[in-house]
Amino acid sequence: MNVPVLGHAIDERFLKHRFRSTSAGGLAGGLVAIGLFAWRYYVDHLWSWDLFAVAAAIAGVKVAVMIWYQSTD
Repeated sequence: MNVPVLGHAIDERFLKHRFRSTSAGGLAGGLVAIGLFAWRYYVDHLWSWDLFAVAAAIAGVKVAVMIWYQSTD
C-alpha cells in the first residue's frame, strides 16, 4: 500500500519502521529522564521537577495513545 500524498517513494513498510524507531526513541528518552531524576534524588538529594515533568509527559502520552489505539481498533 502506498501513501497517496507521498507518492511511490514511501510505502507502508517505511512508515512502520519510522513508527518503531520513534517509539524506541521515546522509550529511551523516558528511561533517561527517569534515571536522571532518580540519580539527582538519591545521590544529590535534590528534586528535579523538570525531569519529572518530562518523564510524566512521555509516560502520559504513551498510555493515552495506547488507550486510543485500543479503543479505535
